[in-house]
Amino acid sequence: MARARPFVGVVTVDDQASFRRVAREVIDATAGFELLGEAESGEEALVLAGELAPDLVVMDVCMPGMDGVETARRLSAANPAATIVLVSADEMVETACDSCGAAAFLPKQAFGQVALRRLWEVHGLPP
Repeated sequence: MARARPFVGVVTVDDQASFRRVAREVIDATAGFELLGEAESGEEALVLAGELAPDLVVMDVCMPGMDGVETARRLSAANPAATIVLVSADEMVETACDSCGAAAFLPKQAFGQVALRRLWEVHGLPP
């Protein structure tokens, strides 16, 4: 199924404003990607994704309340067309991400333009 937009629409989800800011800068600097919205919690992410139908969701694993793993489960069930990438500063949580609907895990330290493009090339929908 081809995307309706001429760009990859991204939603970022992280309880830390500093990572949301970095993610926004990376997305803004990467041609072909556009930030559709930002959420601070899993609950907010579900609402936002329902409204915006993003192509890609970049989401922190460790958040208070509904964590990224549970949010990914619910989001992938509600919006199976969205590609979900879980990120964390703690690489030890990667194994917790198995079978939750996420396409990939990426350490926060590795998040940048090259990683964003590569993730989409490998896991995203065709243009």
